[in-house]
Amino acid sequence: MIIVAGLGNPGREYENTRHNIGFSMLDRIAKHLNIDILEKKHKALIGKGVLGGDKVILVKPQTYMNLSGESIREVCDYYKVDPENDLIIIYDDISLDVGKLRIRGKGSAGGHNGIKSIISHLGTEKFNRIRVGIGDKPKGYDLADYVLGHFTKEEQSILDDAGLKMPKAIECIVNEGIESAMNKFNG
Repeated sequence: MIIVAGLGNPGREYENTRHNIGFSMLDRIAKHLNIDILEKKHKALIGKGVLGGDKVILVKPQTYMNLSGESIREVCDYYKVDPENDLIIIYDDISLDVGKLRIRGKGSAGGHNGIKSIISHLGTEKFNRIRVGIGDKPKGYDLADYVLGHFTKEEQSILDDAGLKMPKAIECIVNEGIESAMNKFNG
């Protein structure tokens, strides 16, 4: 069983913001796999399906970004998965250009509060992750205002291309392993 979680904030006011790119990308995976993410469980919205012959659980924590670890821990415990091998987290990264994907099998939080929470609750930095570039904030912008802002039409077009790659990246991690996915998808 594989758990794929996209990070974001619940609520209409956060829909389609930079910080919610994890939710947006998870929606694209759900559409690709024909999974509805509607069930309320483990402080999250979840959907269940199959990916490459394996059961997959898609998770959108509803705890707000900074407490994502609460939900992720509950999901991992309930489904008895090993985070190091069976968990993939998708989230935003301001240090990457818009739409760039960066896949890793472990690492620090890099200043991302959602990842800090997950590391704290799981007790490990060893879990698969896909960072999605949202671009660096312009000079003079407040970081919170920037990440809670919306993409331009040009950026949205770039993200549409990244969204097409996302299900393939997940399938590659599951079927071929993290190293292969890193080689194929890290630009």
